[in-house]
Amino acid sequence: MTSLRLRHLGFAALTLALTVPGFAAERPDPVIVASTMPVVPDSIAEPEPARRTTARRTTQVRGTSPTFEVNAGIDGEIFPVFANYASLQRPSERKWGVVSVTVKNSTDALLRTRLSVQVLGWSDQEIQIAEMAAGDVRTYIFAPTFLPRLYKNKEIAGATVMITASGDNGELLYSTTTPVRLRSAEDMYWGSKFRYAPFIASWVTPHDERVEKALARAKEFMPGRRLPGYETWKSADEQEKSTMLQARAIYRALQAQGVSYVKSSLTFGKHQNVSQRVRTPSASLAVNSANCIDAVLLFASLFENLDMQPVVVLVPGHAYVGVKVFRDADRYLYVDVALTGRATFEDAVRSAEKGLRKYRARDITRVSVAAARESGIFPMPE
Repeated sequence: MTSLRLRHLGFAALTLALTVPGFAAERPDPVIVASTMPVVPDSIAEPEPARRTTARRTTQVRGTSPTFEVNAGIDGEIFPVFANYASLQRPSERKWGVVSVTVKNSTDALLRTRLSVQVLGWSDQEIQIAEMAAGDVRTYIFAPTFLPRLYKNKEIAGATVMITASGDNGELLYSTTTPVRLRSAEDMYWGSKFRYAPFIASWVTPHDERVEKALARAKEFMPGRRLPGYETWKSADEQEKSTMLQARAIYRALQAQGVSYVKSSLTFGKHQNVSQRVRTPSASLAVNSANCIDAVLLFASLFENLDMQPVVVLVPGHAYVGVKVFRDADRYLYVDVALTGRATFEDAVRSAEKGLRKYRARDITRVSVAAARESGIFPMPE
């Protein structure tokens, strides 16, 4: 799944809360998956988040004009996976975003100002209105909608963020630009202790055209040439047998297509010890190549397309896909899909069962795709 710099990390039980370091944040999001997270050694530092502040009064000597402070990205780097998530939230509901602007009303009068943020050439302009009493300090969180080119970008790129503030009469109160680096759309930022693992669900793309075509091929390996997903009117045993048959058909179809293991996790930019390149299912199918996490996301996309309930399972240095044996079951079928190019489906199932037995429960991270969707983590645009 990971590059060597991630593979050495151990695991310990931790509560999963979603706050993105370096992005403006108010409070942790609710836990979206009951899981455990890998431990990052103390020597690996992670940037602190710029916190959203509620309005507060200052006791300092008042000035004649407001002051502004800007923070962008994670150490100046913007990850498309986080930008997409934040842009889907209403400004008032955001816990963090792409850019934060902290406004201090140093005057002795009510301040009303129009704040605008835009990543030039890459995003739309987002506008928010700030209304603040004398002495108040407040942080405004911006996540402008990015243009499609961001999600097609496969290498790190430079960009400029423009921030302006103007008064009711149009008077320019503040204007600045700040350079940022846009990470590849394929870059996953796991963060220390893998606290952002749920965002890997952004790579699960059930409606991708190549995913649809893969399912069309897989049905040819099914009795009756049909992939029905869960059939809830059947008994639990019948549904479990059906899930096994459908998973085998998908596995055999991808095997026949020539999908096999190729490691390609190299990425560029800061925090390489906690980030890596992850192929989209479309990219994996285009070249018939996938490492373990790539293959897991491909299979998860195929299962989700069938309205089944997949889970991404992370262990030190590897990943497995799981799928509930029937809707709302408490049991999963696990498959070591990194073996697609060189082993039978039955061997891949045995490999996953054997691999998972090696770890304590606290050493295993399970990301439910359904839970991620409920928390607002949707497929990234392509």
